Amino acid sequence: MPNRLAACSCGQLTAQVAGEPVRVSICHCLACQRRTGSVFGQQARFYRKDVAIAGQSTVYVRVGDEGSRVAFHFCPVCGATVYYEPEGLEAFVAIPVGAFADPGFPPPSVSVYEERKHGWVAVPEEAEHFA
Repeated sequence: MPNRLAACSCGQLTAQVAGEPVRVSICHCLACQRRTGSVFGQQARFYRKDVAIAGQSTVYVRVGDEGSRVAFHFCPVCGATVYYEPEGLEAFVAIPVGAFADPGFPPPSVSVYEERKHGWVAVPEEAEHFA
C-alpha cells in the first residue's frame, strides 16, 4: 500500500495518505480555475480514515454551482491549499494532486465542467467526460 505526502509550499501543513485514491478527477469550472491559478483543478479523493493531517490551516467555505459547500483548508503561512472537504462526502478528503509534487501520480479518471475547458487542454480519452 503506497504512502504519499501532500504538503503546502512551506511544509507547515501536510496530509499523509495511505493507499490509493478512490478517485482522481479534474474540474474545469471557473471557481477551480480561480482557486488554483491554472486552467483546471486536479484532485484525488481518499477515504478520511487513510489521511493524517498535521499543521494549522485556515478554512475558506465556497458554495458550488449545485449549491453544496466545500471547505478548503489552506496554509495560513504560504496560502497553498492542501486538502478540502466536500459537503455530503464526509467519509472522504480531497487533496489537490499538485500538493503531492509527484509527476508519477495516477491520471484523472473523471473530467467535469468540460463546457468551460480551455480548448488546448487534452483530457485522457479513457476518462469519464461530463459537460
